Amino acid sequence: GVVRRGRRNAACQRSSDSGPGPRPVSVALSIATGIALAAAAGFRAFVPLLAAGLAIHHGYVVAAPGFSWLGEPVVLVALAVATVTEIAAYYIPGIDHVLDVIGAPIAVAAGIVVAAGVMVGLPDWVRWFAAIGIGGAVTTSGHALTAIGRAKTGAISGGFGNPLFATGELAGSLLLATLALLLPFIALAVAIAVAAYLVQRRRRRARAAGS
Repeated sequence: GVVRRGRRNAACQRSSDSGPGPRPVSVALSIATGIALAAAAGFRAFVPLLAAGLAIHHGYVVAAPGFSWLGEPVVLVALAVATVTEIAAYYIPGIDHVLDVIGAPIAVAAGIVVAAGVMVGLPDWVRWFAAIGIGGAVTTSGHALTAIGRAKTGAISGGFGNPLFATGELAGSLLLATLALLLPFIALAVAIAVAAYLVQRRRRRARAAGS
């Protein structure tokens, strides 16, 4: 599994940048973990990055080659500050809508980085292809759907429903990031189910508006 109870793999994680070694996670599990973390970035960009960094730091997850820096203390502090700032900003009226626009590239970049950072046992080009093509796509879809949902919530409630919507987004990001590290296949299934539901709901509303 992806999770490692204890620190016995910390040494393996620290040495992952220097060359091939034992693979404590299967390729399939690591890909599922990366995609699920990327999906979580669609709700909050920095939550999955911080979760992955903490897991790498404590030796629960092996970083992909070139990504052990995610578990460095100084990076974790920066990610923690960014996470708290992002969470708080989405509760400020008006700023939440601005973040939906200017935060899109940040969310996509975070999704790609976190996906690439935990996918192991793959050639570099395959890892980046999966991180950009799949991870970036699910992050983009999630961010776009939540931005539309926030706009509609604000229009219906006069902005009073947006804090509740932001709380739901945060809960979704936390849940997906946690499941991605503990039960990656379940997290991936949840992400697909949520995305399918949101797309179907949007199509139903579009058909209803056009009729």
